[in-house]
Amino acid sequence: MKKPKSGHRSSATKGNGASRTVDEYLAGVPEPARSTLNKIRAAIRSVVPPEATETISYRIPAFKYKGVLVWFAAFSNHCSLFPTASVVEAFKNELKGFTTSKGTIQFPTDKPLPTALVKKLVKARVAQIESKIRR
Repeated sequence: MKKPKSGHRSSATKGNGASRTVDEYLAGVPEPARSTLNKIRAAIRSVVPPEATETISYRIPAFKYKGVLVWFAAFSNHCSLFPTASVVEAFKNELKGFTTSKGTIQFPTDKPLPTALVKKLVKARVAQIESKIRR
């Protein structure tokens, strides 16, 4: 029995096995998406708390801090940042010009989201997690 094709959502990573680390995942992503994701990764790293860790979740890179903060990934025709639906909604005006859906921001493989915007999105997500913990 053949597996049905998943349409345009195919991952850009090469190879059959699931990546175990973020570096492994990125090594399998072709350019220019790899450089784009490395810029996104650096922007995220610059604002997450020191206790945050990188991991692979749902077969894509993620940052964890008291739960998953954000995910990011490359696909065949675009890259995505997944900061959760509430963060996308909170920044919808600043995200005009990008394709968004409930919890996803899509952008071209050769054009990363502006670093300042990524930092704002991640800081908002950290604040959201912190406020849930304090309750």
